Amino acid sequence: MRVEKTPLEDCLVIEPIVYGDSRGFFYESFNQKKFNELTKADWRFVQDNHSMSGRGVLRGLHYQIKNAQGKLVRVVRGEVFDVVLDLRKSSPTFGKWFGVLLSSENNKQVWIPPGFAHGFVVLSEQAEFLYKTTDFYAPEHERCILWNDPTLNIDWRLSGEPILSEKDKLGVPFVRAEVYP
Repeated sequence: MRVEKTPLEDCLVIEPIVYGDSRGFFYESFNQKKFNELTKADWRFVQDNHSMSGRGVLRGLHYQIKNAQGKLVRVVRGEVFDVVLDLRKSSPTFGKWFGVLLSSENNKQVWIPPGFAHGFVVLSEQAEFLYKTTDFYAPEHERCILWNDPTLNIDWRLSGEPILSEKDKLGVPFVRAEVYP
């Protein structure tokens, strides 16, 4: 497993070692012991989620203000541009964002600790997105930051207007968002 630090404190890009031959490929997508060594913490995942979206669908920027979720995200079909935003007021990277291409070709994963907002946009015809979470979904605590907030200036790599849910259209500006201590 290869690990890249990102510009955001505590957020990591993880790339598994893929073993391939004429039959196909194999890789270990998750190993609790190795993951805890990489993150220097004893994280436990309680929920796995799987979404499928078409080209141009943008989901995010989502987070839970209580029951904050850490997420380990990856793409198993297609390609997305994945975005992480640090919402921890005490962090030296508070208010900064990081983006990375995740695809079924590069097999990269992103570890997003609790305290971050997350979103992605689909760049391929379709994409299947998987993520493990460290806490359960709590809709009453879910929050959404406006995807195109001008103070964040996120380059979503869009070619046209994104397809958004009603919830994402109603996201709040970053300056009004509830954040973590």
